[in-house]
Formats: sequence, C-alpha cells, structure tokens
Amino acid sequence: MLAGPLFSREALTVPRQLKHFMVRSGYVGALFVLMYTAAQTTFGWQQVRNLGDIARFGELVFQVFAFVQLTLMIFFSVLFAAGNVSQEKDRRTMLLLLMTDLRDRELVLGKLCASLLLPGVLLATSIPVFFIVHLLGGVSLEQIGCVIAVSAAAGFVAGTWGSLVAFWREKTFQTLAISLIGIVIYLGVVEGAAIFAGANSMASFVVGTLNPFRAMLRVLEPFNTSGGTSFVTAALVSTGTLTGLGVLLALATIWQVRIWNPSRTLGEAATKDESMPGVVRPPRVVWNSPVIWREMMTKAYGRKAIFIKLAYLVVAAFAIYSILSSPADSSLVLGMISPAGAAFVGLSLLTMLLVNAQAVTSLTTERDVGTLELLLVTDITAKEFILGKLGGVLYNSKELVLTPLLFMAWYAVQGTITTENFVYVSLGFLTLVLFAAMLGLHSGLSYETSRTAIANSLGTVFFLFVGIFICMILILQARASFGLQLPSFLVFILGGSLGLWVSLTHRNPSPALTLAAGVLPFCTFYAITSFLLGQTLGVCLFVVAAYGFTVIAMLVPAVSEFDTVLGRSVMPKG
Repeated sequence: MLAGPLFSREALTVPRQLKHFMVRSGYVGALFVLMYTAAQTTFGWQQVRNLGDIARFGELVFQVFAFVQLTLMIFFSVLFAAGNVSQEKDRRTMLLLLMTDLRDRELVLGKLCASLLLPGVLLATSIPVFFIVHLLGGVSLEQIGCVIAVSAAAGFVAGTWGSLVAFWREKTFQTLAISLIGIVIYLGVVEGAAIFAGANSMASFVVGTLNPFRAMLRVLEPFNTSGGTSFVTAALVSTGTLTGLGVLLALATIWQVRIWNPSRTLGEAATKDESMPGVVRPPRVVWNSPVIWREMMTKAYGRKAIFIKLAYLVVAAFAIYSILSSPADSSLVLGMISPAGAAFVGLSLLTMLLVNAQAVTSLTTERDVGTLELLLVTDITAKEFILGKLGGVLYNSKELVLTPLLFMAWYAVQGTITTENFVYVSLGFLTLVLFAAMLGLHSGLSYETSRTAIANSLGTVFFLFVGIFICMILILQARASFGLQLPSFLVFILGGSLGLWVSLTHRNPSPALTLAAGVLPFCTFYAITSFLLGQTLGVCLFVVAAYGFTVIAMLVPAVSEFDTVLGRSVMPKG
C-alpha cells in the first residue's frame, strides 16, 4: 500500500512476461553451471568419497556465490532504479505522473519497488541453491541467512541511491555516471575511515558495517571475532545500518521530489528569454559533420558533466594514493595481480562502464525525445551519424580514458613495468574502450526501449568482467592440474558465448556477430591463462584481435544497413 499503484501495476504485469521466467531460470542455471565448473576444477573426473574434501568444496562454492550475488545485487539495483526513473524523464511522462493525484511517497516508493522487483526475485530464487550448497557441508544455515540479509540490504540501499540521483538529475548519462561513481566513492570513503579508525577497534567495526563487502567477509570467516563480535552480530548490524541508510535516502528523495521535478532549468530558460525580448544570439558555425559537432561543441549531456569527470579523478587519486602508501613488498591481490595492477583494472572497468553508458544513452535519448526520426529524414548519412556518435563519445570521455594510461605511463617511467608491457597494456585497454563504446551504440540501435538497451549494454560489460574474475579464481584453484581439467571450463565458456550471442544478435543476427560471440569468450579465456602464466604478447594479440573483430562486426551493419539495424526495414533472405 505504501508503494501505490505504480508498483501494483509492475507486480501484476511483469509475471505475465516470458522473459520474467527466463531470467529466473537462467540465473539459477548459471549458478549451477558455475558450481559444476568449480567441481570439475577442484576434483576433475576423479570420484570423491572424503567428506572433508566435499565440505571444503561447498565452502569454496559458497564464497564465490556470496560475492558474485552481492556484486550483482548492488549493480543491477542501482542500474534498474536509475534507468526506470530516467526513462520517464526522457519520454516526458514524468510531468504526467506529477500532475496526477499520486502522493510523493507513492511516486518514489512505487518506482523504487518496481525497479527492485527483479533483483528481489533473483535473490529469492537463489535461496534453494544456497541450501543445496549447505547439503555439501562446510556452510551453516546462519551463514546462508546472513548472506541473503546483507545482499538484500545492499541492493536496497543501492536502489535508493540510484532513485535519488535519477529524480535529482535530468540527463540519463549524468544519472548513470553519478550513480556508479557515487557507489565507488562511498565504498572508498568507508574503507578509508575504517582503516583510519584502527584495525581491531570498535570504531572500525561500526564504520565497517556500512561496507557490505566487509560484512560479507566476516560472514565467510565465521571464526573471526575481530571487534569482539560474532559474524551473525556483524551481519545483523551491517544489515540494519545499510537498511537505515537506504530509508534515509528514500525519505530525502520523497522530500525533494517536487522541488527537483519538474526541472527548474526549464523555468530559468523561459525567464531568461522573456527578460531579453528581441535579443538574438549570434549563429554558431557548424561543421560539415553536424552530428559530431553537436557531440563535441555543445552541452548535449548536461551542464554538470564536468563534475562527473572531477568525481572520477577523485576516485583515481584515491586509488593512486592507496597504492603509493602501501608497502613495496605488498602481496598480490587474490594471489594473481599486483596492487598497482588491481588499481589499473578497477579504474579501467569504471572507465568502460562510463563510456558504455554515454554511448548507449546518446542513442536512447535521441529516440525518447523524438529527434532520431528527424535526423533520419535529413541528408545525414548513416556513416556520418554512427561515426559522429562514436567520435563524440570518445572525445567527451577523453579524461576518463587518459587517466589509467597516464597511471601506467608513470609506472613505466619509474621502471616498474617495461616499455614493451606498457605498449601491450595500452593497446589492449584502448581496444576494450572502443568495444565498450561500440557495444553501447549497438545496444541503443538494437533495443527499442531505453531501459532494456541500457540494462543490456551495461550488463554485458559487467558480466564480461565478472566472468573473467570468476575464471581467474577457478584457474588458480585448479593450479597444477589445470591441463587435465581444461575441458571442464568449456561449459562455462560456452555459456558466456550463448549469452553474448543473445545480446549481440537480438534484432538482426549476422554471421559476423555469431562468429564474434563464439570466438570472443575463447580468446578471452586464452588471454587469462596467458596472463597467469606470465606471458604478455599473446594476451595483447588475442585481446586486440577478438574485441577488435567484434567492434568491426557491430560497426559495419550499423553503417551499411542502418535502416535494417533500426528495424525500419527487413534484410532480404537468401
């Protein structure tokens, strides 16, 4: 009743859709595929009868499931909450909602609960899988309950944060960027405060409860009594503090929703025009390619985009400071990558997510406001439109792309990495950035609804890196027996190929996109194994070849068969 008719409509209509059941069953199936891959990696084809080995395997699977699910809950909760409200603003339907008799709490909580419906359903469907892991041993029912509670609280606070930003900002790109960077800054500030308070102090324990990942680590280490509390107490306190923080964010959104909406910039613009009657602004010189001129020379993504870049630089400065303040002989992160490499990977992932978000919103916004059809009836060619959008995305994201490269260049100058390795890293990183930008444009062209396009685009990039991380963990678990257990990874890789194929060929399948979906996960797997073996050239070559080919496979249809990609015509068969 608190959420009102907006959530009631979502709760009644969503279960009628086939994709609702496909997502639920697909998520459970993905967990079982991950469990099977971990089992084959740990035991191979040998028959295991030792209960202790089975219990240790159950503990390993539980740890992987817990962290993967927590990460997914945070990411998709903030993404769905932000995208749900931004879509209303892009389609100009938010004004219609404000004109109805909906109360402020019904508007905010209705949108929030509707956005969290799918993450909540996925969290509920994972509970039987966790109980199956419990049957293997090594995991208690209390740990399972704590993991579910912490994940639910983290998803709730992430959703309220995304909803607050979406009601506050007008531009979809600003909403997504501020939401993602805000979560990173929040986790960094909490961790910094916890470290500053002392390792085993009560203040560190209280501050650390605001970080769901730190609380999850306590749950996964049941015999750790740091701070003088058990893991159950730590999880309950973390759940309570995160839920309380989410309630505060929701109340702040309800309080300000009528102040933020409708946007005050509309009234300010009208007042300014009325105060200067007869004043005509001198015309601006437009380039021969008007699309890229608009992307580069106008504030197409809002006037506050500069603050997003400043926030990103703050995150980068914090990461660099943490690396410089760490001891020179620091151990490898997760036993596979140096602290400097981990910082570079984190910044690179954030860069690719922001580039991808800007690319997909550059097209979805055009469609929602009705300007895409106007562009299509002009004499602008498909080549000018696509390359103009791509060039504008890369130009507006230049600070985000250059920061990780300058970070690694500084390490190359210091002699920490060789010049050869710096060249390999730079080529691979730039290829992945181009892939993220083109994937955003491809999703914006392939999906008709903005929310679906944004979720598909950002979700593909996110799942790609989550899959790489899980694969590296499992390879390290296999260690010396990796050669014998290599076939067990085929199920994991084929699952990634199938998901990528569904994403890339949603509207217009092509042999090139099918080949890219089949080859890219295998090349990525080879690059991972080459990296763990200490190779460099092979990693660069396979990353550039696989992701570069995928970029071309998405770019060529967008340029040559533009109407077909948009669904305005059907490609002839035969």
